[in-house]
Amino acid sequence: MALTKEQEELYRKTMEEAKAQLETIDDEMEKEIQKARERLAKLQESKRSFRQLYEGAARLLGVKVEDLDAEGGAGEALKQGLGGSNESDEGDSQEKAAAQG
Repeated sequence: MALTKEQEELYRKTMEEAKAQLETIDDEMEKEIQKARERLAKLQESKRSFRQLYEGAARLLGVKVEDLDAEGGAGEALKQGLGGSNESDEGDSQEKAAAQG
């Protein structure tokens, strides 16, 4: 079944409009991906800063810090390090004295 000139023109116009919409969507997707990359970079920098703060405070307190990435977060390490009993309290005191002196 052959298309009439009007049908052919209609389908060509439909194709052009669809192609323009695809290009617009591609542009929007790229913008959103870039926003997500920028947000991720900010979050990673924030995480690094807070990790340094956390580890520095733990060092000053003489608390052993576990690898936070292996635990999946700081919550468990905080519970174990600050809430639990330290078996080596004597050793921790010596480390504090050495750090201060």
